[in-house]
Amino acid sequence: MSPAPALTVEQSSSRIHELTVVDVRTPGEYASGHLPGAHNIPLDRLQQALPALRTASARGDLLVVCASGARSATACAVLAEHGITAATLEGGTAAWTERGHDLHRPAGARTAWAMERQVRLAAGSLVLLGLIAGRRRPAARLVSAGIAGGLVFSALTDTCGMARVLAKLPHNRPRPADLDATLAALAG
Repeated sequence: MSPAPALTVEQSSSRIHELTVVDVRTPGEYASGHLPGAHNIPLDRLQQALPALRTASARGDLLVVCASGARSATACAVLAEHGITAATLEGGTAAWTERGHDLHRPAGARTAWAMERQVRLAAGSLVLLGLIAGRRRPAARLVSAGIAGGLVFSALTDTCGMARVLAKLPHNRPRPADLDATLAALAG
């Protein structure tokens, strides 16, 4: 399967009002700042959103966004498997802000850390814990070794099992009413 088409920040910015923007980051990441008019459908809820996304794509072009472009490329591949054409934002929201564009934040929304930052905290904490506990129980150092191995595997495969686990935490989950409202807006 060929990779999803990518739009540059400049292309996306000039067409933002004619695109249906879907942000596949966690709700916490989305609340910390998203492209204007973006709809939040976390990557792990994409299957549930297929009917609404099919309807939205019939009305115009879909732009799928994440922090760097990796999750949005995965989402575009899933959509393509179901006959839905979508483009990804080259470089994600990071590139968007680097080029001087603002991110929108919902009023009163909680601000969560970006997933990459959550992974760094969890991985660093577990490595440190393994090293400290390893002073009394040498076998505890295996925790640090396991995390190190997981990070190497993550880099080689461009996947992140720890991010998948962290995405299931309550602050990274959409409230059912929020997802239902998003799907209704896309389908309508």
